Amino acid sequence: MSSQFSMKSYMKGALLLTVAALIVKVLSAVYRVPFQNMVGDQGFYVYQQVYPFIAIFVTWTAGGVAVAVSKLLADTDNIERQNGIAKVVFQYLTMLSFIFFSVLFFGADRLAQWMGDTNLAPLLRTGSFVTLFMPILAVMKGRFQARAMMKPVAYAQVFEQTVRVTVILVGTVIVIGIASQPVYAAGNMAVLGTVIGELTGVILLLWYMKKKKLLFGTAEILPKWPIIKEITIFSLSVSMSSLLLLTFQLVDSFTIFSMLLESGIPVVEAMETKGVYDRGQPLVQLGVVIASSFSLAIVPLVAYKSKKSVSSEFPYIQLTYRASLIFGVAASLGLILVMPYINTLLFKTDSLTLVLILYVMQIIPLSIVLTFTAILQGYGKLKMPSLFLMSAFVIKLIGNTVLVPLLGVLGAAIASNTGLLVCAAALLLYIKKIKGIRLAEGVFYRQLAGASVAMIVVLETAAIIMRLVLGYEAGRMESMLYSAVLIVIGATTFITAIAKMKLLSEREWFIIPLGRRMAAYQLWLNNKK
Repeated sequence: MSSQFSMKSYMKGALLLTVAALIVKVLSAVYRVPFQNMVGDQGFYVYQQVYPFIAIFVTWTAGGVAVAVSKLLADTDNIERQNGIAKVVFQYLTMLSFIFFSVLFFGADRLAQWMGDTNLAPLLRTGSFVTLFMPILAVMKGRFQARAMMKPVAYAQVFEQTVRVTVILVGTVIVIGIASQPVYAAGNMAVLGTVIGELTGVILLLWYMKKKKLLFGTAEILPKWPIIKEITIFSLSVSMSSLLLLTFQLVDSFTIFSMLLESGIPVVEAMETKGVYDRGQPLVQLGVVIASSFSLAIVPLVAYKSKKSVSSEFPYIQLTYRASLIFGVAASLGLILVMPYINTLLFKTDSLTLVLILYVMQIIPLSIVLTFTAILQGYGKLKMPSLFLMSAFVIKLIGNTVLVPLLGVLGAAIASNTGLLVCAAALLLYIKKIKGIRLAEGVFYRQLAGASVAMIVVLETAAIIMRLVLGYEAGRMESMLYSAVLIVIGATTFITAIAKMKLLSEREWFIIPLGRRMAAYQLWLNNKK
């Protein structure tokens, strides 16, 4: 392996891709708020019904397949062999992309019928074109990553997401505000935004390929099946944690609306109910960004340290777990406490606030699932985590089937939380078993509970005082004031509590990106230099 794969360049590249991924996640969550405001809950339902179909292919290509390609290419320095591998992968993905395209394009009517809304068929046909970009995107990203050239990949991810969000929002303004088209037309425009975003990503990467002179040359003829087998298994294993929430949303698309109709709820009301339920998705996305961004940055250190000496990575695994839990609890509990105000502020009404409170609880197990599947992948442990993630999907499917007819969308939220909790618990038990590591002491959990109680008491007291002094009429301006004040109070209380109790040491804060200020605050709070 050449010197370009030194730890320094690896960490720089990993950090760059992490930052790009976080920007993409934030954009993906944030644009949904103005989009929902323009199209309403019914229009949001339309888009969210089709979104999982499209996002699954984009995520699998940009994540799992690209990583799998980079791994295969990085295992050899022979250029002709690399070209041979890339050629086989491209041919295989081209075949898959045409199969997926045919299923979505020609099977759109049947899929829409299964979801209970035949008007969704045109959106599925528009989205089907995303699958055609899979082969070229995966191979190009894989080639760049294999050579530790992370900038083109990172820039392409951010650029294609920016274009996508711009097309969605501007297009929706034109379709709804100017042309006064129905919400299905706005949904189709939103899906088209994803297709255009992927196309711009392809164009940018092709430009980089030409600039870096990475165009294909003579290719060695290689046996296809071993390459196809490794690409398939490895890509699915690597991307499965990222795909988990999307598969949950896919289950919701096929079950919630149709089951609400079967229970006797009118069509428009069922659409709006599903649309309100889907408000929780961007909130969870933002919560996971806050909860896992710090801990995800530690994962490359775990992989590196594990190769240096036995158990030298254990402190980093423990830190990753504690950081995930701390920020997961903070994000989830904070959203729960201000949900009535946040719901009105962002989405105009406080509909189904209880359901959304239950929905955002999944931030805690999800942040653990994302970080610990990444750690286990660093160890080369792919089989068991994949089984745990598949089990979570099965629990979600069974849970929706049983609970939605009984409890409506509340049952869907319960099913999601149950699947994620079981998966998170299984992952933690598994890593304890294979590594014999204790992730946290009992005092850590007691202190975390104490910080949580402190935030609840202070924030609820502040809310009561504000209502007595200012009153509350459930309007957006009032909700903005309450949200801003309570978020600041809640965050300050929680941060002060965990700093005073030293849930993480100053040294551990320094390891976490942007943790220096927290370390300084903790030192000041405890009267230390």
